[in-house]
Amino acid sequence: MVDRLRRAGADRVVDDRISVAPVDPRTRWHRIGWAAPWLLFQVFPLADLFSTPRPVAVRVVAVVGLLAFTAAYLVVFSRMSGRRDRPWPWRELLVVAVLGVSLAVWLGPSWSGLMIYVSAASAAALPERFVWPAIGGAAAVCASVNAAHDMLGELFILPVICVLTAFALRGTRYLVSVNAELIEAREELARSAVAEERLRFARDLHDLLGHSLSLIALKSELAGRLADRDPARARAEMADVESTARRALAEVREAVSGYRQVGLSLALAEARPALSAAGIALTAPSPVPPLPGPVDTVLGWVVREATTNVLRHSGARAVIVELGITGGDVALTVTDDGRGPDEAVGRSGAGLAGLEERLAELGGRLETGTTPGGGFRLGARVPVAARVGAP
Repeated sequence: MVDRLRRAGADRVVDDRISVAPVDPRTRWHRIGWAAPWLLFQVFPLADLFSTPRPVAVRVVAVVGLLAFTAAYLVVFSRMSGRRDRPWPWRELLVVAVLGVSLAVWLGPSWSGLMIYVSAASAAALPERFVWPAIGGAAAVCASVNAAHDMLGELFILPVICVLTAFALRGTRYLVSVNAELIEAREELARSAVAEERLRFARDLHDLLGHSLSLIALKSELAGRLADRDPARARAEMADVESTARRALAEVREAVSGYRQVGLSLALAEARPALSAAGIALTAPSPVPPLPGPVDTVLGWVVREATTNVLRHSGARAVIVELGITGGDVALTVTDDGRGPDEAVGRSGAGLAGLEERLAELGGRLETGTTPGGGFRLGARVPVAARVGAP
């Protein structure tokens, strides 16, 4: 089960929650890697910084501003997420926009290429309704700076690149969004697998322990009544209690390990001594015809649940098990002459619900009702060619 959950995206299971493996830290570096190629455009402001005569103070401020601008730009990409519930990095975006516009307006056309970074960061991180206004603004600032220095004709490509870059980053952001949705789906599959496995355990343990503990209680009560009158019989009953308890422990271990398969023949063989000890006669088919594995298993659970309910609630003196194959279906009916369905069904709803789920997985159904004499009838019908998960 653990391996299956890990393949589904789970790292471990704790109580009712599933702890999903954290996102690989390298993912952040991958996102930064998507932004790195655009850093080539910084060749132009760097060349201008060293080729244009300017005071040292201006150069120092320009270098510090460019470094801060680049750092904020990379942080924006490292926090890019396709999930709508994640906050967008507005502080870093604000730093990128303010520094980009300030440096471009202050230092001229060679720095107007920083608007490409503003456009890319906006496309990567802004909410949808703000993306294109921000991109349009970045392209307009780029064009205005170049026009103010009479270089719009020579650098007309820069505003165009602002828009093209935005389109490219929108595609990248879409891929990130799809990847985030796949991760969420994987987490949900892992949680569903945990819930399904917990339900299976609960159902199996109820069916296994309900039968065994009912038999233990019945035999213990009988041994207590016989302790004074027939010590030898009492010791025999207590030996049966010990044997039943050990068998129940083994069955629980097998169920937890996922190996327990209760067949119809085994269920009938276990039911006969249990009912006999309570003074209840059992009439059942013998031998049981061979059945497909899943069908044999689910009918075995039906017999065990019916036996448990008869011992607990019915007050019956006789139980009849009938098995037949008609029209491609296997029909099993367990009938007793006890007090009827009201009390039985009312006290064993969890067991009957578990049977309904088991049968539904094979395309079968569970039927309950009264007998003409007022007893209780529990019936199951399953397709002979049943497959697990059949509708």
